[in-house]
Amino acid sequence: MAQDAMRPIIVKRIKKVSGGHHGGAWKIAYADFVTAMMAFFLLMWLLGSTTKAQLEGIAEYFQTPLKVALQGGHAVGNSKVILKGGGQDLTSQKGQVKRGDNAPDDKLDIEKNKPMSYEEAKAELLKQERLRLEDLKKRIEEAIDASPMLRQFKNQLLLDITSEGLRIQIVDEQNRPMFALASAQLQPYARQILLEIGKMLNGVPNKISLSGHTDGATYNRGEKGYSNWELSADRANASRRELVAGGMDEAKMLRVVGLSSAVLFDKKDPLNPVNRRISIIVMNKQAEENAIKDDSPVDVPVDGDRSALEAAVAVKPDN
Repeated sequence: MAQDAMRPIIVKRIKKVSGGHHGGAWKIAYADFVTAMMAFFLLMWLLGSTTKAQLEGIAEYFQTPLKVALQGGHAVGNSKVILKGGGQDLTSQKGQVKRGDNAPDDKLDIEKNKPMSYEEAKAELLKQERLRLEDLKKRIEEAIDASPMLRQFKNQLLLDITSEGLRIQIVDEQNRPMFALASAQLQPYARQILLEIGKMLNGVPNKISLSGHTDGATYNRGEKGYSNWELSADRANASRRELVAGGMDEAKMLRVVGLSSAVLFDKKDPLNPVNRRISIIVMNKQAEENAIKDDSPVDVPVDGDRSALEAAVAVKPDN
């Protein structure tokens, strides 16, 4: 027992050493590898999304990076380029405008968007209106060419642009009159022409003026008070009814007049059948305003009142 008490106590400690493949150093190396691969794929994506010209600009910049900065050039301080001298901005889209861009094209756009004066706005409206009338003229001409019935009367349909608007004239021929002799009764072919034209006149918002014309022959029907004036007016009104029957809005008609032989188509030969015609005018805005102004009511002074009109024409007594 005494010997056992004197025996020394030995403590055995085992030191554990981790193996190389069980440590964390490999994680750092793997992270570096993934980062490098991500950078590589980003580089490949950027190279694939740029144009040849942009690549050449970037390559030129890296060949001489200080050339533009020292000598100056178009790209110095330009917000449209990523690299000075390196081509176009890769982030900009077609038509995109960034704040601070002062390109000449942008200035032109600003000039176009400036408010127009009254004269400029009026001129622009007149231009647009003329384009609409020219388009209507073209469509009527195409309809005439496309219709076998209207094509045979093409020589009797005259279209032109005048100071009042688009004028459509339907004229007589020697053996093909629009109306019965000395009558306002339309011939079947003339009625069909007016019906077709009536369908097209609603394509524009303009008002319509219609006038009837006769030749210079003296009207002799034996009826008291009936002359070429009444005949031309009756023919104009008969044409108006056919236009409305063809589909034209009756509210578009602003004026229907009979002009007898006062405005001859062939001034050298008053008896030429071409002078017998119907004239349809798709009025422009200026002609419409003039027609309304000419027919506007006039204030008439009341007896006993000294009106402004009376004061304006008063004559001072002699001294």
